[in-house]
Amino acid sequence: MDLNRKLAILADAAKYDASCASSGTHKRDSVGGRGIGSTEGAGICHSYAPDGRCISLLKILLTNYCVYDCLYCINRVSSNVDRARFRIDEVVQLTLDFYRRNCIEGLFLSSGIIRSPDYTMERVVEVARVLREEHDFRGYIHLKTIPEASEELLARAGRYADRLSINVELPTSESLRVLAPEKDGQAIRRSMARLRIHIDDAKAAATPTVATSQPRVAPKRARAPRFAPAGQSTQMIVGADASDDRSILTTSATLYGAYRLKRVYYSAFSPIPDAARGLPLAAPPLVREHRLYQADWLMRFYGFAHDEIVGASDGMLALDIDPKLAWALAHREKFPVDLNRAPREMLLRVPGLGVTSVKRLLDTRRIRTLRVDDLSRLKVPLKNVLPFITVPGAARNGLDDANLAARLRPQPRQLSLFDLPVGHG
Repeated sequence: MDLNRKLAILADAAKYDASCASSGTHKRDSVGGRGIGSTEGAGICHSYAPDGRCISLLKILLTNYCVYDCLYCINRVSSNVDRARFRIDEVVQLTLDFYRRNCIEGLFLSSGIIRSPDYTMERVVEVARVLREEHDFRGYIHLKTIPEASEELLARAGRYADRLSINVELPTSESLRVLAPEKDGQAIRRSMARLRIHIDDAKAAATPTVATSQPRVAPKRARAPRFAPAGQSTQMIVGADASDDRSILTTSATLYGAYRLKRVYYSAFSPIPDAARGLPLAAPPLVREHRLYQADWLMRFYGFAHDEIVGASDGMLALDIDPKLAWALAHREKFPVDLNRAPREMLLRVPGLGVTSVKRLLDTRRIRTLRVDDLSRLKVPLKNVLPFITVPGAARNGLDDANLAARLRPQPRQLSLFDLPVGHG
């Protein structure tokens, strides 16, 4: 099979993995002719999956053959799809060639399980080793790790990769047992814990040392043993099982707390050919995936607990309004908040106020009283914010208006190619 055909098959097979962000790693470049690649600046080539999700990096599988038979996976052993497998040198050359053409900024490499987890992981790690050690590649590398692989291989992977990820696959252990019986949920979490220890050790080693014997000498930063500086992430499939959004967010909160993950990615289930009868026939609405990302954002940056975001009795997030607005409408007794006196934690809960706008408001009110004109100057969406705050110069808020939810609910409209993305608040 020629290389182009392999690339077509194995890049297509990788599109179901949603984790593609390259943020959070150390800055490197090849200024002065040192090495090749960079983790800085623009130039990342983006592509899009058929369902509209953005995919960056050279995102491929080493092979789409897998000895496992997970019911939701198109690459499972019983799946009737074209199979292909890269050699290690082919992945290395593709990465370098695409980089030299300014098509990519890095590599995302995953794989089906060939023969055994260790056999597969050795080859994934070898790709990264050759790029780093033999070609001095300084671009971003994200390796999807095999949970059942040996600890020594996971440790080696972290020395070459910017980010490591291990998929938890499904929100609950019971769903994993039913839909992916060959996967070991405990092994997945053990591997996450091992990666966490390696990452913590590397950060601890990088802590500045104080030159106590020379009090006038500035502290020197120790050279850190490099280990996955962009941390670890995971991915959950949404809609392949019956788990509701409350269960999904509970699992995410547990993963963030136990393993301090950088990200949990949510991937809406895509129906596959010849699917098992236990799987849904239709994909969940993509807006559900979007709402989960918004709720995830509230947990990580807005101080919301996972168990207060989903208020509906069916355990699902509303699809027609964002989770923060839904929470505010359900807790009107906590509003309006005084924009000049409320603590940061409460301002972050006001619909329409984001982390950046709250910081600017706090900075401004340290020197003078905020007025409604300040909101316009900061480009805060007044329609969303005013019902939930009091501020000099603003009219009555209409918080008790029975039609408030209908007034704030976004109206569907056809976007144009030139519409700017709507900010989260």
